[in-house]
Amino acid sequence: MDHEENKRTMVQLAAKMGIPITEKIEQLALLKFHEVKIIDLLPEMMIMIRSLFSEGEYTYHRKPITVIENGLLISFQNVFNDGNEDDGKKGHANNFEHERAHVRIVPLHLESEVRFSKQSHIKQITILIEAACLKQFLGKEQKKFIDLFVIEKTFWIDDFMSPEMAVLVDKIVNFSSEIPLPDFYYRLKSLELLYLLFKNLSKRETVSQHNMTSKDIEAIYRVRNAMVASLDKPLPVKELVQLSGMNELKLRKFFEQVFGKGLYSYFQHIRMQEAARLLKEEQLSVSEAGYKLGFSNLSHFGRLFEAHVGVKPKKWSSKT
Repeated sequence: MDHEENKRTMVQLAAKMGIPITEKIEQLALLKFHEVKIIDLLPEMMIMIRSLFSEGEYTYHRKPITVIENGLLISFQNVFNDGNEDDGKKGHANNFEHERAHVRIVPLHLESEVRFSKQSHIKQITILIEAACLKQFLGKEQKKFIDLFVIEKTFWIDDFMSPEMAVLVDKIVNFSSEIPLPDFYYRLKSLELLYLLFKNLSKRETVSQHNMTSKDIEAIYRVRNAMVASLDKPLPVKELVQLSGMNELKLRKFFEQVFGKGLYSYFQHIRMQEAARLLKEEQLSVSEAGYKLGFSNLSHFGRLFEAHVGVKPKKWSSKT
């Protein structure tokens, strides 16, 4: 499909999902759609593969999705290379949210502000799934995730992408439509992707999903983004508390609820993710990467890197 046809597909999809965007049609001109693929498996599931580039700031208020009465939106963000990487490279080099792959889970009834930053490249596989369907697949294990199925709750979960997910995503994105039974294929691979996600989530410490407002969610991301912008030194908790507008107990509770890690643990994890990128993509030496991220003790840097990545920094650098 060309850009205009992809845009029409996106507008039609939004209308079907119950979140029409026709009133934002002029702003849509800022979005350059490389790919939009819809796999309609309703009433149980809908899968969307989307790649687009935003040429300017674009925000719209997303209303509750009504195409499935009670379900979850699970979005695998920035998870594949579609051959258009140069479009957003300049604009998002310092923007962690656009640079790093991650997974987001929200209830379909959640209203939210969807923001596209200028010069950003968005690549997603999004799965809408009926709660009853997901429960069926989880079987007896559903009790571990019971809070996800309480329709009255508004929650937000953000998780890291695993290498296993990245490999599977590549298979889904590059699937040839000439293969027989394509809907069957997409259903199976999407469920496999969900299996890997919930396998990761099951490793989290048990945390009750407290009801969150949109302001709570925005506050948590302000804190996360501030941490990401200061990877060479941890920000004082007092500063993070002030930035969030919450008391410290509430901040810690909601942060761990969303990201599955405490403030300092999350900071060290994303710090090591950045270290891995610097070593592999920018080909910095171990000492250069360590010093850039604020480490004066390279032995400590090496031990921390191995604990989070699984191999020593030098071995990681030499891996192809």
